[in-house]
Amino acid sequence: MAPPMLEAKDLHAFYGRAHILHGISLEVRAGEVVALLGRNGAGKSTAMKAIMGLVPPARGEVRFAGQRIERLPPYRIARLGLGYVPEERRIFTELSVMENLEVGRQASRAGVPTWTEEKLFALFPNLARMRERPGGRMSGGEQQMLTIARTLMGNPSCVLLDEPSEGLAPIIVEEMANSIRALKGEGVSVVLCEQNLHFALGVADRAYIIEKGQIRFGGSMAELAANDSLREQYLSV
Repeated sequence: MAPPMLEAKDLHAFYGRAHILHGISLEVRAGEVVALLGRNGAGKSTAMKAIMGLVPPARGEVRFAGQRIERLPPYRIARLGLGYVPEERRIFTELSVMENLEVGRQASRAGVPTWTEEKLFALFPNLARMRERPGGRMSGGEQQMLTIARTLMGNPSCVLLDEPSEGLAPIIVEEMANSIRALKGEGVSVVLCEQNLHFALGVADRAYIIEKGQIRFGGSMAELAANDSLREQYLSV
């Protein structure tokens, strides 16, 4: 079996003196969609930021495409082909859709899908109708699509998506789910940080549940769907 595309081992992270991650371990294989599930404050977003170098891990290892990355700055991690879509979106509101996409452009990578503007417009048809619209004049769902599209312009082999369905209308959530399935079809690995279990069940192959900075479950979505007590204990509001 090929080694994982992305792997974290015994990852610890702090915000100041607050110990947020307590030795989490997870792995993602090529072309796999993995959901990181848990309640608000469980440590999901911190785990993604620690993997991406935005919260430097205090201890542990992160490997991406076989390379240790836990001590690299975020821009170098991104250049290796690990994409990150933050929950806050952070588009350039004064720039047009086309200009936002250009900001994310990186060179093609061997063995990884190369994304062009037209290919992205096929993936996100809403964006195709507003190429010259400033990012600040778009809806929340449209901004979320633009953020993902801008990340894909970097031709990543793996993408970290932080709460992609949060606060979106149901029809946009379904479009988002279709887009994630399309990424999987292209061979892109996806790590999905989510509270919406229904959304995750529709797109993910496997899941990890995180609670108080620790992994409480790792397994297939079918296993999770069949375990009522596990969902009640760690995912119910």
